[in-house]
Amino acid sequence: MTASRRLGQAPPARLLDAAERMSIDELRVQQLDRLQWSLRHAYDNVELYRRKFDGAGVHPSDCRELADLAKFPFTTKADLREGYPFGMFAVPRTEVRRIHASSGTTGKPTVVGYTEQDIDTWATVMARSIRASGGRPGMRIHVAYGYGLFTGGLGAHYGAEKLGCTVIPISGGMTPRQVQLIADFEPEVIMVTPSYFLTVLDEFERQGIDPTATSLRVGIFGAEPWTEQMRLEIEERANIHAVDIYGLSEVMGPGVANECVETKDGLHIWEDHFYPEVIDPVEEHVLADGERGELLFTTLTKQALPIIRYRTRDLTRLLPGTGRPSMRRMEKVTGRSDDLIILRGVNVFPTQIEEIVLRIPGMAPHFQLELSRRGRMDHLTVRVEARPDCPAERRTPAAAEIVQAVKDNVGVTVDCLVVDPETLERSQGKLQRLLDKRS
Repeated sequence: MTASRRLGQAPPARLLDAAERMSIDELRVQQLDRLQWSLRHAYDNVELYRRKFDGAGVHPSDCRELADLAKFPFTTKADLREGYPFGMFAVPRTEVRRIHASSGTTGKPTVVGYTEQDIDTWATVMARSIRASGGRPGMRIHVAYGYGLFTGGLGAHYGAEKLGCTVIPISGGMTPRQVQLIADFEPEVIMVTPSYFLTVLDEFERQGIDPTATSLRVGIFGAEPWTEQMRLEIEERANIHAVDIYGLSEVMGPGVANECVETKDGLHIWEDHFYPEVIDPVEEHVLADGERGELLFTTLTKQALPIIRYRTRDLTRLLPGTGRPSMRRMEKVTGRSDDLIILRGVNVFPTQIEEIVLRIPGMAPHFQLELSRRGRMDHLTVRVEARPDCPAERRTPAAAEIVQAVKDNVGVTVDCLVVDPETLERSQGKLQRLLDKRS
């Protein structure tokens, strides 16, 4: 197998469920029916939605076609924090079977709830995502996403079980043990953040084990933006298919959208449950499919926490379906509207820095951007981890190469500091890319 090669063909119909086989017209009829229900459910049962709809002069009965959704107000993370902890729930708490929450590192955590039907829906879209990635019933799946209030671990776990797979629920951390269990339990699939999987690959090589000779055939990677360059590195170093999964806890968790292993050309959105829009992040009007902007989601079937026009802050565009023709694709997310750094008048995204770091020999794709102030000017320092096999004398030249490449390709001057492997702080298996120390 040459993992980095796209298979270039649609999956056979026997691998698609009934929703994936719907025509576009059939899907649109279903979406409108479900959207009208979701708007009524939110308005009737959540005080904040009733107040926002009334303030905008709209009522659920005003939605007569899908385009009418644009009349309704946005939901933001601030709204969920205003309703902390259970003010956004649309069902009695006795009907809530599970609660998840964000880490709350930038304020109050956002709390999400699930009814029994919500959990089954989540497991269903996760099973569909794993199957689209190349997972099959009977396969062993190594889940290295974090378990607990974070949605990654349990979302992957229930989806894998729903598909009929054997789950190895190791969670994150304990990197040497990750390597041992992959070697001993021989899973075919791993689900983990891409940055942490690269740390696992480093540990394989540190132990003298060839990562291309393991049982792994598919990696399902999400929970953080990652580039095509990182995909190629993962596929070449591990000889696996590296497939992108997308989700966020406010909407459901992982499993909102997923790439097809056959094409790897963007993530098919499971539109029977999640309705996407893309807006201009500044002017806030809806953009046509194909135009890049900020992604919004409206849940169509969620009971405990209906979400209407949620601003994800992720930047992407909507494209026609390929492997699942009725379901639109979202282009791979490589940046966020709230991750944009304006440094001395120049727009800088973390993914631009990642692309540069991946080209520099001896550097690992683990980095942080630290914003500080020098006098009256903002300043950016790039901290990059060296690979374990990078000699000490290589670090200073590598830092200089990064500084020059950022200046040449992005147009700003930065400092760069190369640090020891595994020294940058990680949360839930992923790095916090941006540290703003200007205050």
